[in-house]
Parts: sequence; C-alpha cells; structure tokens
Amino acid sequence: MSKEKKQVYINEMKSQFDKSEAVIVAHYQGLTVSQLDELRSKMREHGIQFKITKNRITKLAIEQTRCKDLSNLFKGPTAVALSKDAITTAKILTKFSKENDNLKILGGIMGEDVLDVMGVQNVATLPTLDEARAKIVGILRSPAQKLASIFLAPGSKIAILALEKSKK
Repeated sequence: MSKEKKQVYINEMKSQFDKSEAVIVAHYQGLTVSQLDELRSKMREHGIQFKITKNRITKLAIEQTRCKDLSNLFKGPTAVALSKDAITTAKILTKFSKENDNLKILGGIMGEDVLDVMGVQNVATLPTLDEARAKIVGILRSPAQKLASIFLAPGSKIAILALEKSKK
C-alpha cells in the first residue's frame, strides 16, 4: 500500500471512528467467506458497518480519537463494527458469536465508556430503543384501560339492575 493510500485509509478510519457512537472489536479467524457475508448483510440491514481492519494502520488512525483505549485489541485477524446504535450492534454480534464459535468479541466502546467482553454482552441484553418505547406505551396504556373498565363496570351493573326491576 502506498503512502498516499495509507494516509487516505487513516483519514477514513478516523472519521468513521469519530462518527460512530459504538465501536466493537472482534476476531474473525476461522469464519468462512459466506459466514462473513452473512454477518455483514445482517449488520447492513441495521445501518452497521463491519470492516476487516489493517491493525497497524488502524492503531495509527485511532490514536487521535476517543477510541485510543482500544488499540491493545488490534492484534491478529481483527474486524470492527461501527454504528450509531450500540445495543443493536452488540445484539447482532453476540448472537452471531454464539452461533459461530470462530467470532470472538474482544471489547468495544459505547459513547465514552470502554467495554470489555462482558460489557458488550451486558449491552446486548438491553432493550432496543423501539422495544423500550413499546414497553413504556404498554405501561402508560395499562392504567387507562383499568380505569375505563372501573368506570364502565358500575354503569353496566346499574343497567342490568334496572332491566331486572323493569321486568318485575
């Protein structure tokens, strides 16, 4: 790779690391090309970028970003997932690593917090934004339904009572 190409690669990686809310680093050794393509397509559906990295050049790129604490993870066959949604990224990678033993999550960063393997797995158990919204709507709707049934119940009982009285 020429110096110009390296500099372009470094600048691209810097901007991608800076734009991303979540960065998760993993080893992919032993995955087949079809497995990598499957993982990439799952991630692409959610707007997540999954890149196989050049370790030495990537370390140079992250030196000047908030992700500099991850530089020790870039050893061996390394790939990086970059996204705006840490929870979805962690869920996809964790699920895929359970199905394929050859994908090993090493750690990552979410916002300003550096995560180890357990941290990434804990993030994967959190509900996504849509799931959290649905739970909140369910919680808010539930008291309203109970309240409506309480208000309607006495009225129906009075109507049944009035009907019985009118028959006599």
